[in-house]
Formats: sequence, structure tokens, C-alpha cells
Amino acid sequence: MESTKLKRPKHKGSPKLFENPILEKLTHTHISLPLIIFGLIAVALIYYGIIEKGFEAPVMISLFAAGLFFFTFVEYIMHRYLYHIPATSESKKKISYTMHGVHHDYPKDKSRLAMPPVLSLVIATVLFIIYRAFLGDFVFGFLAGFLIGYAAYLAVHYSVHAFKVPNNFLKTLWLHHSIHHYRESDRAFGVSSPLWDYIFQTMPRKTPASRRTAVGQSIDD
Repeated sequence: MESTKLKRPKHKGSPKLFENPILEKLTHTHISLPLIIFGLIAVALIYYGIIEKGFEAPVMISLFAAGLFFFTFVEYIMHRYLYHIPATSESKKKISYTMHGVHHDYPKDKSRLAMPPVLSLVIATVLFIIYRAFLGDFVFGFLAGFLIGYAAYLAVHYSVHAFKVPNNFLKTLWLHHSIHHYRESDRAFGVSSPLWDYIFQTMPRKTPASRRTAVGQSIDD
């Protein structure tokens, strides 16, 4: 059973997820907060790697690019296998809905388009510890790229839900995510890039033009 049903979403309102007011408040995040936080952390990591660890710019650029690329893979895997975990029990159903199902039901709830900064910082700290164990000092460039990849993902995800479909090369991302929300929730998992959908063969199926959902000025129209 798919963790989120393909149904017409609600374009107004913000559902209550927790009875505890503190936990409920933590589920709402202004998009600027994680972008600023992770941007500053990435800059600090690069600075420390160059100034304190002595890495030259070409090495840091390579590590940054590797971390950025690796994030696109993690984004795909998380979206496909964690956010859309099969709801085979009530507990899994609740976890799935809290993590991601609520977004499918209320895609225009802008305050829930990013993970709460507190949780994100905890995850970033855990990732630093894990990557440091495997990469040593290379972690400073690699994690910087990974975090910028996450920030870019947040920016793209927010934009495709909040703004009109652009008439440029970015239009592909709007249409790709629209298909995931409105036509095939078991396909098109990539948000910042469709690359891994191509690789793992989860690109949208071919659908007759007469059956395709028309895309308006934004993906939620």
C-alpha cells in the first residue's frame, strides 16, 4: 500500500500534527531559516578546510562537487523508500503521514516545505560524525557540498510549490514534481534533479495526451 494516496490535495489550511504545542510549532519552518543556516555552515566548513586544514582550492572544489552529487542520490533514496514507506501498520501510516503524507495532502502549506531547523541540525551533526569517520579531514569539503545540495533541494521544492511555472529550462523540474503529486506518486521522486529517476527507471510512464493533467500557472493549480 502506498504511503500517500493519489488524491486531490487541499490548497488551504494547515493540519494539526501534534497535540503538544511545542512539537506542533516545531513542524512549521520559514524557508529562509534552513537556507541561511546551512549556507553559513557550508561556508564555515570550507573556510576551516582551507585555512585550518590547508586544503587547496581545487581539492575543496572536487570534494564540494562530490558531496553535492552524493546528496542528489540521498534525496532520491529518502524520498522513494523513507517518505513513501508502505503503510503496512497504523504506526507506519502515522509516521509516513507526519513525515511526508501531510505534504501531499496540503502541498501549499509553505511552512511545512522544509524540515525543522532543530532536527536538520541534529541530522547534520550525525552526518558530520559519520562522514568524518570515513573521510577524515575531507569531510569539510564533502559535507559543505552535501549541505548546499540540501539547501538547493529546499529552494527548488519551495519554488515549485510557491511560484508560477517558469518559461525556461527550470520548467522541467516543475512538471516533473507535478507528475509526482498529481498523476504518479510512485514515480518522479527526484525534486532537484530527475537524474536518479532515469537511472532507477522511475521516470513517469507515457500517458496519452487526452489523459494528462493540465499544468496551470503553478503545479498546484
